[in-house]
Amino acid sequence: MKKKLAAAVVMLVIMASATACSKYMPQEKPVQSASKEPAQETQQKAELPTEDRAGNKIEIPENVEKIISMSPSNTEIIVALGLGDKIIATDKYSRDIEGLPEGIPYFDMMTPDVEQLVALEPDLIIASGMSKKDGNDPFKPVKDLGICMAYIPSSSSMDGIYEDIMFLANSLHAKEKGQELVEGMKVKIDEIKKLSANVKEKKTIYFEIAAMPNLYSFGSGVFLNEMIEIIGAENVFKDQEKWISVSDESVLAANPDVILTNVSYVENPTEEIKSRAGWDSMEAVKNNQVFYIDNTSSSLSNHNVVKALQEIAEAVYPEVYVK
Repeated sequence: MKKKLAAAVVMLVIMASATACSKYMPQEKPVQSASKEPAQETQQKAELPTEDRAGNKIEIPENVEKIISMSPSNTEIIVALGLGDKIIATDKYSRDIEGLPEGIPYFDMMTPDVEQLVALEPDLIIASGMSKKDGNDPFKPVKDLGICMAYIPSSSSMDGIYEDIMFLANSLHAKEKGQELVEGMKVKIDEIKKLSANVKEKKTIYFEIAAMPNLYSFGSGVFLNEMIEIIGAENVFKDQEKWISVSDESVLAANPDVILTNVSYVENPTEEIKSRAGWDSMEAVKNNQVFYIDNTSSSLSNHNVVKALQEIAEAVYPEVYVK
């Protein structure tokens, strides 16, 4: 599962696109009227989003009891909202996520069996932008039959992740739990930001998300780049944008202080990096500053990115962040 998830995750992050919309962010609770029951009912209906995270108009059913989630990032959020029991099917890369009902079917997110999806009679299907990466929409036949489809492209920032969580929380009448997840993330990030004031030297980082011979990394406009900045370090490719293909010559020229990798489809990825011809001339390799970061939490844009953030912080600046 790890190797399959890793390969899928690399594709997800490389091809992902982001959207921004603040209307799903946590808001102050309105003062309830004297008649509590009607006010609560009105508030719930008003909170249902009318657009998905890709900007498509949607009509989410008032009562969603049967959910199909077609990406591991969204599956993890739904489970964290306490609604895993409503998931009746998901994509095959979500198979090992804890909290899913036993015996549910698993689909290919790129070429799902539409007849089987429809036969499950879902109230809501949630897909990622990855499913439309080739310009085709494999779920169009499902939408044409009147089943509600919501797309959530992978977000490129922490703010975007907060909004993704709140979109799902509002769609499923779990606003309070969604706010709890978002606030938990913010508390953890604020703790790290405060500690970053103790960073005395801004280290440079090369973060590898795909190994030789086809190296991939990222520049600005990616949540991982934001995470590097949060801990007080600097991405060597910050002047480029989004997910990028890089050459070993460009990495050697950048001469990073630290190398991070979340590649899990290679046996012992840190040792593989250190064994590459010519890479022993880099400061990171000479000083044994090559570290593995958990693939799942650093690849899926949801509440679990704070786990990867802590790992990155401790790897790069153990003197500041290790308790």
